[in-house]
Amino acid sequence: MSDSDDVQQEPILTNPPEVYVEPQVPDPFLIDSDASDDEPEPTAPSATANLNKDVPPPPSESEEEDAPEIYLPGLVLPTMFLPIPNTDPITTLLNKYIHPPERRPARDVSGEWQKTNFHTLVMTNSWRALARMARDRIVTADPEDLVLVLGLWYLRLACLSRLRLFNQTSVECTNLFSVLNAVEPPETKSYLFDKMLPFELEVMYTRLKYWAGDHLGYLDALSGLLRKCKIKAKRSPKLDPTASAMWKERGARVSLIIASQLMEMKEFGASTKLLEPLCNQAEPTPSLRSAVARIYLQAGYIQKAHAHFSLVEQDSEASESMKDMNRALLACANGEWENATNILTNLLEREPENFVAVNNLSVSLLSQGKLRQGIETLEKALSASPASVVTAEPFLFNLSTLYELRSATATQKKLDLLIEVAKWSGDGLKASCLKMSGN
Repeated sequence: MSDSDDVQQEPILTNPPEVYVEPQVPDPFLIDSDASDDEPEPTAPSATANLNKDVPPPPSESEEEDAPEIYLPGLVLPTMFLPIPNTDPITTLLNKYIHPPERRPARDVSGEWQKTNFHTLVMTNSWRALARMARDRIVTADPEDLVLVLGLWYLRLACLSRLRLFNQTSVECTNLFSVLNAVEPPETKSYLFDKMLPFELEVMYTRLKYWAGDHLGYLDALSGLLRKCKIKAKRSPKLDPTASAMWKERGARVSLIIASQLMEMKEFGASTKLLEPLCNQAEPTPSLRSAVARIYLQAGYIQKAHAHFSLVEQDSEASESMKDMNRALLACANGEWENATNILTNLLEREPENFVAVNNLSVSLLSQGKLRQGIETLEKALSASPASVVTAEPFLFNLSTLYELRSATATQKKLDLLIEVAKWSGDGLKASCLKMSGN
């Protein structure tokens, strides 16, 4: 029922539409079959040592290069960071709709982290406190400990993006890379980016174009990152298969990110064209095949989706819950709502905390005109595990929509839902999923 969170409403065109040009799809293959056949073999060192005197052993082919000394005090300057706002959209909704004030759940927007351990902050979605913790530890860290400093930088930026403070994330990420890109000489900079910089930071740096609204530029940046992964995997030493596997895995992750962006742009054909070759490689996972099949479902290619689902059915590594979910989605695509309802009901009898199945069951019930049962299904899951459910924005959007369809109690039900969300959601929830105006 709910659209993608980040999909924006397209404006009405007043001019004739432009000629459609299908976006270029990068090659997902990371290693050509004969990629390294033409590389010369390194000369083996002599294994014969002079036994008459002390000599060092012959150098190993896998000996790592000497790490250059890198000192970047600019990374720990307090001026690299911006202050985090001490309010959030849920608090704004509480102040507007919930009266008297005593009914409003207390929400901590101070960002204090000293009295709570890291694990608890993560489990409670306390991204504001984690972002402050990362900043406080960075400014007191030793600039020579680059592995720690860069790791804390990633934690800081990831938490800011979880808080949906995209402008602030972009500014601080730009500050970080302005320091990193100024490293000299080029050999030291190359070592820094290849050996020390977390790959996730490079992925986040490409994300800045997306947050700026340049979606095609974002695809170009991701394609450049994928090209880098292919080159690094190809040039990895033959005696170091770990490095090659690492870059191949990174390339596969970037391919999935590109596919997700193409789906958001409604380019389903380009997305499947990118992922289909991955399914034809050595050992495609059932998760990948299921993902490709679901893209085909969204594009309306039922037969191709059925073909991939059939292969998942025959895969012994696929879980029974995955197979049931695939059957239910295929039944929904074919309009077999009663069959989908039976499949999902049986799945929930085995896995009552499978909230994806709960959400899909409510959609199936609504499609049969069973509005009351759909609401009861979602409310039962909400009361059973509120901490897990209130962080799922599609779940909240669907429940809010069902309340609106049952208009007699819509307002009060949505206010009660807002209070539950305020109690359990933590930081960073997209408040628009509650379908309540904050203005």
